[in-house]
Formats: sequence, C-alpha cells, structure tokens
Amino acid sequence: MLQDKVAVITGGGKGIGFAIAENFVAHGAKVVLADIDGAQAQKAAAELGRSALGVTCDVTDQDAVQAAVEAATGEFGALDVMVNNAGITRDATMRKMTLEDFEAVLDVHVKGAWLGTRAAAAVMREQGSGSIVNISSISGKVGMIGQTNYSAAKAGIVGLTKAAAKEVAHKGVRVNAVQPGLIRTDMTAALREDVWQAKLQEIPMQRAGEPSEVADVVLFLASGLSSYMTGCVLEITGGRHL
Repeated sequence: MLQDKVAVITGGGKGIGFAIAENFVAHGAKVVLADIDGAQAQKAAAELGRSALGVTCDVTDQDAVQAAVEAATGEFGALDVMVNNAGITRDATMRKMTLEDFEAVLDVHVKGAWLGTRAAAAVMREQGSGSIVNISSISGKVGMIGQTNYSAAKAGIVGLTKAAAKEVAHKGVRVNAVQPGLIRTDMTAALREDVWQAKLQEIPMQRAGEPSEVADVVLFLASGLSSYMTGCVLEITGGRHL
C-alpha cells in the first residue's frame, strides 16, 4: 500500500509511533523515525532494517523538525507521508498543575504538530502530492479530568488539521487526524488497575486497543485508499464516547 513511499514519523522510537513505522515498512515504505531519544530511534530503525533511519528530533525545535524532513529527502529522495505522533503527558488537576507542565504539553503536541505539518507541506506542495496524519486523542473530543493540558492540546490538533487541510488541498496534499482511545502502551500500562477497569467499562467492545490497530488506520490515511479524504478525524476507540 505504500510501495516506494517515504515517511517521517515523530515519536517513532517506541509505542504507537514504532507500530506505525513497522506497518509502513511492511507495506513497502522507507521511514525516518524522529524521536527525542535518538538512541532509541536508532535502535528501533535497526530492527526495521535498511528501509529505516533513526534521527534525534525535539518536535518543539523548528530546526530539528526541518532536519528530520531533510533526512527523508536526503536519504530516500522524497517525503510522501508525515505522521505527527510525538507526545507527552503531565497529568494533574488544574489546581495542582504547574504552568510549566501545561505549556510543555501544548508545546510538544500543538507546536510540534504545526511544525511537522508546515515542514512536510512545504515539500509536498512542490511534489503535488502527500499525506499528513496527525495523532490526536479521544481526550481532545470529550475532555478528561486531570488532563486540561492534554485535552486542550489534542483538541488543538483537530483544529490545526482542518485548517491546514483547507490550505493545501489544492496542491494535492491531504491532512487528516486520528483520535485513539484506550490503547495498550507503556503509558497506559502505568495506570492503576481500578482506573484501567473503569475505562474498560466505558468501551462497548469491552477491550483496549492495540498499537497495531491504530497503525492500520494511519496506514489507510497515508495510502491511496483514502485519496478523497482530507480534514477528517477518525476515532479508534472501540466505540467509547460515541
């Protein structure tokens, strides 16, 4: 589905980002894993073989994001897909949340996705084609207690996606987003058992999702199967918060 296409995936060193990279490579793509943990990015790329390159990238740093895009065009000759996946959490109620933790989450998610979208779109406009996929969250749709920063950031990604989609559609560039729900990752593995069970009770399919299930939807949006879709937000939640 992505034969000979080139993709950059931020936060690609592990978790959902790595699952996306793994899926893309399985479908014929060459990938750049851009992660703030450069050693982890390189280790992950080595697992994927010669079709992958790992680079250090702080998505809040304009030059670092540009360098990741240039790594794709320089090493593999193009940039067909950009996945803005990098993210962090700094959960706390508003009363206890520090301004620094609020700003950090907004910076990584919103500024990071904007920098990635802008840098990728600049290349894709010239090519006359490309797909950008931004990773939002169901938290950006419904809001979660203790996540005023994260919910605001993930909602911001939706607005960014829709506005960017309108700006670049005439140049053949598509911009879409996904909103995962409860996905089995290192981050969710740290949840207390009672919290995990309470979240499961909200899911009609009665189970958590797997990173590979998010990766499959991102693959769909990256590929030609979604050629007439832009500005869309797809929920990957097992029916939670319908």
